[in-house]
Amino acid sequence: MNNNAPGITGLILAGGRGSRMGGIDKGLQNFRGLPLALQTLMRLQLQSLPLQEVLINANRNLSAYESLGVPVWPDSIDGFAGPLAGFLTGLERCETPLLLTVPCDTPLFPLDLVERLVQAMDTQDADMAMAAAPELDGAVRPQPVFCLLKIDLLESLVKFTQGGGRKIDAWTSQHRCAIVPFDLPGDNPQAFANANTLAELQQLEAL
Repeated sequence: MNNNAPGITGLILAGGRGSRMGGIDKGLQNFRGLPLALQTLMRLQLQSLPLQEVLINANRNLSAYESLGVPVWPDSIDGFAGPLAGFLTGLERCETPLLLTVPCDTPLFPLDLVERLVQAMDTQDADMAMAAAPELDGAVRPQPVFCLLKIDLLESLVKFTQGGGRKIDAWTSQHRCAIVPFDLPGDNPQAFANANTLAELQQLEAL
């Protein structure tokens, strides 16, 4: 790790209702023999640019998540308020200059995710950097839950969520955001494939 690289905390977002999986806790579903949240944690630990710490944002089954060996924090906003509630919890708990968010249901994300987001943030002098990936129709679209945030954004996010804001893009559009496409030769086109249903989880396992 170069000495100029700022410290980064990783945050695994596992706080959703899992409504498209019939209300089960998505991060605890097995993928290749291990819970999705653990697969995600291991993938964060293998990043080419190392993280200082990893946290999990979960709202149910906290002891199951705590058994993965990293700190677990529930949403500070009530009522399963979505990914931004997770962002907010992460920014409140983060002790490094940067916070990286990743969802718990996308276990094949790139091992150079952190490195490329940091690089884009620096190059574009941005407040945040967001991954973008090719989707089934071939278009490259932002993946807003894969986001690198400066800790200074906490105040802005508190204001936005207190005003009732819940949509990620409505908040990120207020800031200078570097979009980082993961569509280079050698990038896995399935890297950002996620499992919203048990059938999708089985399809991912087969990749």
